[in-house]
This record gives sequence, C-alpha cells and structure tokens, in this order.
Amino acid sequence: MVKAGFADIYDARDFTEVVFRVMRDLMTTEASDRVEGELHKEAVSTDEKALQFEIADLWKDTNPIVGFLSRVRPPWQGPGIFKIDSDRFLFRVANESGMPRSVEREQAVKAVFSATKDELSQERIQEIASWLPDYVRQLWEQA
Repeated sequence: MVKAGFADIYDARDFTEVVFRVMRDLMTTEASDRVEGELHKEAVSTDEKALQFEIADLWKDTNPIVGFLSRVRPPWQGPGIFKIDSDRFLFRVANESGMPRSVEREQAVKAVFSATKDELSQERIQEIASWLPDYVRQLWEQA
C-alpha cells in the first residue's frame, strides 16, 4: 500500500487482486496453483474482519466466475487477439482496478511484485518471470 502510493488499504487490496488476475491469465493452471501454494500467509494483521484473509485469497480472485474461467482457459500468450503483452498487461491493471489517478501505474505494479516476491521461493519467482512479457518482466526483476 505504502510503496504503491495508495491512501486506502481497500484500494491496495483491489489493485493487488487485479495484478494477480492478469498474472494468472498469462500462466497455466498448474503454474498458478504452484504460486498459490506458497501464498498461504496472512495478508494484513488486523482486527478488521473485511481485511482478514490470506494472500492466496487474492491470488484466487474473489469473483467466482473470473476464478473459474482462469482455471479452464489456456494461457493468454502467443498469436491472437487475447495475447497479453506488456502494454495490455498495464492497460488491464489500470482499467480493471479503478486505481486512483494519483497512483503511478508502474510503481504500483512494482510494489505488488515486490511484496509478492517476499513471500515466494526463488523457484516460483523465476517461474513467474518466465511467464511475464518483456517490459513487465523487467518490472518484476526490478521489484
């Protein structure tokens, strides 16, 4: 939340969920499941019930339809209109998250990446990097 420049923890949560959604769209279901398996840690230490969840809960997606579709469709890579390149990745993150204009998109993505990498093994970090498009992979490696 702080590194991304979000004033509200709920905005940070929603933004993280969208970044994770687009990341999952790039990956196979098996790769996504391996990442989720390492994210079973409390997201925020709080007494507020609405914020009591694991990081893996954000990775799975709170929208059941989106969560289901991400498990049954192939990765959005290769030729075709659904290919997710770096521009489409960043466009989707900005538009689907409803992020405030005061937040810089790449900085916020790097903040999510940094916090996520803190929870993952080196093997998962490298696996995720292998799925990311060129510029987004650079943001991942810089985070």
